[in-house]
Amino acid sequence: MICYIDAFSGLAGDMLVAALADAGADREATTIALKSLATEGEFAWEQVKRRGMAAAKFHVTVNETPKHRHLSGILKMIAAADLPEPVKTASGRVFQALGEAEAIAHGISIEKVHFHEVGAVDSICDIVGICMGLHLLKVDKIYCSAINVGSGTVNTEHGVLPVPAPATARLLEGKPIYARGPALELTTPTGAAIVAALASGFGPMPPMSITSIGYGAGDYDFKEHANIVRVMIGKGTETTTAPETTTVSVIEANIDDASPQVIGWATEKLMESGALDAMVIPAQMKKNRPGVLLQVIAPPEKREELISLIFRETTTLGVRFYNAERRVQTRDWVEVTTSYGRIRVKAAPDGFAPEYEDARKIATATGVPLKQILAEAAHEYLKSR
Repeated sequence: MICYIDAFSGLAGDMLVAALADAGADREATTIALKSLATEGEFAWEQVKRRGMAAAKFHVTVNETPKHRHLSGILKMIAAADLPEPVKTASGRVFQALGEAEAIAHGISIEKVHFHEVGAVDSICDIVGICMGLHLLKVDKIYCSAINVGSGTVNTEHGVLPVPAPATARLLEGKPIYARGPALELTTPTGAAIVAALASGFGPMPPMSITSIGYGAGDYDFKEHANIVRVMIGKGTETTTAPETTTVSVIEANIDDASPQVIGWATEKLMESGALDAMVIPAQMKKNRPGVLLQVIAPPEKREELISLIFRETTTLGVRFYNAERRVQTRDWVEVTTSYGRIRVKAAPDGFAPEYEDARKIATATGVPLKQILAEAAHEYLKSR
């Protein structure tokens, strides 16, 4: 089961708790789980509208909140609560990610981090409530859209800070973000920590068959857009184990002043750093210079990292990039036995290919021509079919 989070109006803890409940997570079970935290908080649910869109709203009311909490105390509170073990584990991961981000932002050890807003009872309940909602909906994987973080400034325990706040920015490092709408904080550290710790990927919706949809409302009713977060729950329809994405970033650079060694090195580094593919295409450049077109296909969340690598490792002074759609077939590994040894074959519904590295090792060890080994592996695979 997949949960896809559509964070077009940002992401906050209470919004996501409400969205999961609206998608079918049992509200009473969530409330009982939160009461076991012994925070003495009171919980309430209501239906509201944001720009005419119906959505759920989640409220946490507490009489008194300690000014500071440490990570160890929060983890003990979660461990002592009457919660399913997967909920305790997921909640701990979220707070660990949050603590690490705060420690880096303030230049201190994680043991010394004082959780202020994010350590308040309502935020603890938000994080545990989200993890409980995901558990109740039997979600196996979480994916998230590009995240609207907002803009402007936000008042914190440390004074006025720019949006996104330092911890939020650190948590979303390497993730696709943007700013649109009112000059407010739209994504909180709690919301950022959830997706940073639990999401398997960021970008367009993965292939899935939707079974339920939920909307969670924020506090404000903006004029610009509906202040809600949407979750889509459903069964994944892509069974391949490859790092799939249906939308990719294509990065290109024209290079006419770099040696072949530099280009070859850069291509290797790009693949090691997460590129889905990297190609070097001969090109006749301006002033009749022979050059190359370096083209990289990347997951959207890897785009900025790979652009930085291209600038660092090649001589180019500029790149261009754009999004492209792709369709990928499901692949499985099948092992066949040849007279030279066992070779893996990558099999898809409409084709197959013997694994080059397996055949290469055998050719190196035996001296048998590579093409002969590949041909026999293909023959054995077709016989097995």
